[in-house]
Amino acid sequence: MDQDKHTVEEFGYKQELKRALGFKDLLFYGMVFMVPIAPMGIYGYVADVSNGMAPLAYAIGVVAMIFTAWSYARMASAFPIAGSVYSYASWGISPYVGFFAGWAMLLDYILTPALVYLVAGYALQEMLPVLPYWGWIAVFVIINTLVNLRGIEMTARTNIALLIFELFALVAFIVVAFIAVLKGVGQGSFTLDPIWKPQGFSLNMVMAATSLAVLSFLGFDAISTLAEETKDPRRMVGKATVTALLLVGSLFIVQTYLAGLVVPDHKVFDNLDTAFYTVAQAAGGDWLRWLCALATAIAWGIGDGLVAQAAISRLLYSMARDRMMPSLLARVHPRYQTPYMSTILVAVIAITVGMALQMDRLTSMVNFGALTGFLFLHLSVINHYVLRGRQTDPASLLKYLVAPLCGFAIIFYVWYSLQPEAKQLGFIWLAVGLVYLAFKTRFFREKPPAFQSAEH
Repeated sequence: MDQDKHTVEEFGYKQELKRALGFKDLLFYGMVFMVPIAPMGIYGYVADVSNGMAPLAYAIGVVAMIFTAWSYARMASAFPIAGSVYSYASWGISPYVGFFAGWAMLLDYILTPALVYLVAGYALQEMLPVLPYWGWIAVFVIINTLVNLRGIEMTARTNIALLIFELFALVAFIVVAFIAVLKGVGQGSFTLDPIWKPQGFSLNMVMAATSLAVLSFLGFDAISTLAEETKDPRRMVGKATVTALLLVGSLFIVQTYLAGLVVPDHKVFDNLDTAFYTVAQAAGGDWLRWLCALATAIAWGIGDGLVAQAAISRLLYSMARDRMMPSLLARVHPRYQTPYMSTILVAVIAITVGMALQMDRLTSMVNFGALTGFLFLHLSVINHYVLRGRQTDPASLLKYLVAPLCGFAIIFYVWYSLQPEAKQLGFIWLAVGLVYLAFKTRFFREKPPAFQSAEH
């Protein structure tokens, strides 16, 4: 515990959050945030854009994100503090670049709760129309805010229960869909058609689909926001990040491959928001459709929403204690040791945005923020270890230069494939951040106190 405390204080901070998490807790957190059944919520959109090759889009996503996961592991080892990309770019490059990276990630983290609640609201509205989708959004936000306010340990225990239920629903779909294909449903055989269709393939099309599928991978990166609540963060954060990505990414590919076999023609979907539930019904009937819809609602609305609120509240807390955000957001509850003001603010934003925007626009904006943050992450690894740290032996160059450059190139290509509207709105967000940063630093003449003391 003394060593964990020292890892925070050596960067000029005070240990305020409660250290209670181990590798298992971080792994479950990342898996719940990624949502093992995430494709069920957006399958229709990915299949439509990829011309029915959704598994290929997810496979490319795994390759793209593994380099990013490695970069997270490198920086978490060097800087085991809360704040994720904001902290890594701040300490690995400069606090000005760090704020810009954190501001980009804010667009991801602050909109993610609204997006997952919207997906859950649509799913439950179809099953239980007693409430409109915005009514279900309010219910989910209230539940998750109360759990997060009570402390990270309660969040961790809730994550385990939710993960078990999600995996139960996923296994049920995989088994039933597998049997259905054997019986001649859909494709009627296990072919590569859902993965590769030469007649309808184009790189730009698949990368555009990957830019949508990236949404399902977001979450492994949020493990790093819990560094100050983790025992042995230098080792555990990176290990959990890579493990969560590989495990959940494999599940994404399997379920979308089976979905493509059960319903080979993606053009038959009347509603892209509920396309996967149509696949489930074709495979197993109404009971499987209901199970998948209920699992999606709970996984996104409570599971993903819960951890998303936890992640963004920690990012806001980290930026606020550096005085790059209003100091009110750095307040920690005296009993539960949670950043309660940041948690409440995230709840208010989630309800407001979830009711105001449509799912496709929210998805693109979230992905813009995340991918932009990942670009800064890879640059932070190169600057900290190679340019500043002078680690130039062959093994170090492979880890700290070649791998981050590969990750940067892949992420940039996916980022470039985002919808034009998403990039326009994203650049507006970044421009607002630049103006705000200039104001907070008196036109880049002042640095946050923690970085001022570090220089001395």
